[in-house]
Amino acid sequence: MADSEVQYVSDETGQPVSVIVPIKLWREIESERETDYLLRSAKMKERLLQAKSREEGIPFEEALEKLGIRP
Repeated sequence: MADSEVQYVSDETGQPVSVIVPIKLWREIESERETDYLLRSAKMKERLLQAKSREEGIPFEEALEKLGIRP
């Protein structure tokens, strides 16, 4: 992404205090932060890798039932 798409916001002294970024870039940043957070736990990392390698799943309604959540 080009630097020109990021806008810097400065205070009255000219010091940069924040940025404005396109929503697409913001979503990428948030996704990376979430992944980083989840991978900090060895157990969660193991669960995520297991889930990623699964080739089958269960229907959404069945998952809701197993979790005790019913619409």
